[in-house]
Amino acid sequence: MVQVTGIDQPKILCALRVLRGEPRMPWIQTHLVIDKSRAPLIELLFEELGALSITLGDAGDEPMLEPGPGETPLWSATRVTGLFAGDTDIDGLRSRIDQALNRDTSGHLQLEVLEDQDWERAWLERFHPMRFGRRLWIRPSGKQVAAEDAVVVDLDPGLAFGTGTHPTTALCLTWLDGSDLSERRVIDFGCGSGVLAIAALKLGAAHATGIDHDPQALLATRENARRNGVSTHLEVLSDKAPPPPPSSLVVANILSNVLIELQATISSLVAEDGELVLSGILREQAEEVMRAYHDNMQFDAPIEQEGWVLLHARRR
Repeated sequence: MVQVTGIDQPKILCALRVLRGEPRMPWIQTHLVIDKSRAPLIELLFEELGALSITLGDAGDEPMLEPGPGETPLWSATRVTGLFAGDTDIDGLRSRIDQALNRDTSGHLQLEVLEDQDWERAWLERFHPMRFGRRLWIRPSGKQVAAEDAVVVDLDPGLAFGTGTHPTTALCLTWLDGSDLSERRVIDFGCGSGVLAIAALKLGAAHATGIDHDPQALLATRENARRNGVSTHLEVLSDKAPPPPPSSLVVANILSNVLIELQATISSLVAEDGELVLSGILREQAEEVMRAYHDNMQFDAPIEQEGWVLLHARRR
């Protein structure tokens, strides 16, 4: 049984079937919105009834931005989705859920037959090339960019950790497009997919270093660098490795509590007269972040998009 949170589970299981050489078949999907205190019980019930995967998602448009260390937070109204094999008896499944739960709960149960398909292709077809600033584009697989002066980064939105679809990444990409990066050395702290480091290199930077604590992010950055032909100019480091020399530009697109916690580390990576770009910050968090960096950095006015801000500073 696969247990995931907020991920497209049919796509995952379809990929597993392809890898195993199994034929495509329909799925049966159940949805139940429940108070978060009861979500673990519904997970257990779906698992006992034979769910192939269980997904927890937000049923009430409630943002969850900064869980504490070791926390596994849930939304107040949590949608628990179970995915079952297509040959499951739907009437029998509903009956067993009714027997296990009171009517007030089971009455909200939704069941649907979900036809299998090429999930990756269907998902990618929703995305088109995205422009940031004047000439920088993120191009998904199989898409074309007609602009003659386009600077193109090939990356599939949603396949990795940060691809331009969120305002925090969009703010950074737009800032990079509007800056003179010629021959500069750039550090992408919390690199995720590597999109910011790769974009900087394609916009003229001489060298970039991507740093992250997640091994999967480091793998994604290396693969995306290879795909974009910039591997020889992009160094990828774990945050446990010795730090690189200070650079003239450091970009960190991570959540505000982490930016504050790692202020000393991030500031130390900015060379004399260097620049710092911070994102992943809500409008109401900007003042607190700027205070944390005040001793070392002189900030410009925040740049805002959809309630998120980018902070640009120079070393004092």
